[in-house]
Amino acid sequence: MTRSIAVGLKGISKNYGTVAAVKPLDLQIYAGDFLAILGPSGCGKTTLLRMIGGFVAPSAGRIVVRDEDVTEQPPERRPTNMVFQGYGLFPHMTVRQNIAYGLKLKGHVANDIEARVARMLELTKLANLAARMPSELSGGQQQRVAVARALIMEPPVLLLDEPFSALDLKLRQAMQDELRRIHKEVGGTFVFVTHDQGEAMALANRIAVMNEGRVEQLGTPEDLYLRPRSRFVAQFIGEANLLGGRRSDGHVQLSCGARFALPGADGAVIAVVRPENLSLGAVSPQLVQVNGHVDDQTFFGTHVRSVVALRSGERLRVHTPIGGIAPAAGAEVTVSWSQDRMIVLEG
Repeated sequence: MTRSIAVGLKGISKNYGTVAAVKPLDLQIYAGDFLAILGPSGCGKTTLLRMIGGFVAPSAGRIVVRDEDVTEQPPERRPTNMVFQGYGLFPHMTVRQNIAYGLKLKGHVANDIEARVARMLELTKLANLAARMPSELSGGQQQRVAVARALIMEPPVLLLDEPFSALDLKLRQAMQDELRRIHKEVGGTFVFVTHDQGEAMALANRIAVMNEGRVEQLGTPEDLYLRPRSRFVAQFIGEANLLGGRRSDGHVQLSCGARFALPGADGAVIAVVRPENLSLGAVSPQLVQVNGHVDDQTFFGTHVRSVVALRSGERLRVHTPIGGIAPAAGAEVTVSWSQDRMIVLEG
């Protein structure tokens, strides 16, 4: 089934003097997507979002929203709305007045405003707070007001710039649940910028991982976690063990001592294996295995993380589920894993 494109970026880039904040890239965001733009500070993700919203002019390229070229249009003319990191609420207005402000500005009639505000208050679970002032609200409540104020304008594309970054962990997780529920109820296309890979995995159906002004990889959370295409993505999405080695004549020799058959081009490689795919103590000719000793151990509630120092000087993080066998610190161990649970990248 062909999906319609809500936002199309064609050769878009942004330079600040000699610094390339966003290098030329193409990106298609489909109608109904919840797309997360994920990356470390300074990678260009917020600049990219602000170009979509019209708050930053691109140095080159075109921006198309719902088949309309909006590259030269100001933010108020675009079929988008933006929720910023700062809540940006009017301190002299109540929750209800803040949410209604955009509709009043557009000249909507009173009955329409009242009905739409009531629905939005219900959707964002703010009905019992409608008469309060922003100063009387918690951070999470203020953030819900900011989202409601943007959604009431019914934008085909809602842009969110790290809206939960100022919230504590529990509140941030609660807001993630709320935003996911709202997206399911109202539909539309959400584009969400975050530096938190856990947040991106929890919210988005697709993630664009940015690094140094480029989209390093675009895919579903599962694709990025199980099939990273670069060292950067493997390390940025979840925990990963990276082991260096070389491939020659269809065999890979890792510096830690493990050797296995794997067709491909000769040259340097990096083996990527997730901590939960490693086992301690299992020995089998069908498994890739290396020897070392447990250097450190930490209890995390759902699992025990053992750090194994290998004879090569490399260290492996191994996650053992509670109830499994996790040898104590100092123990000599064999670490093993199945070859089909490993990704080998050209290094």
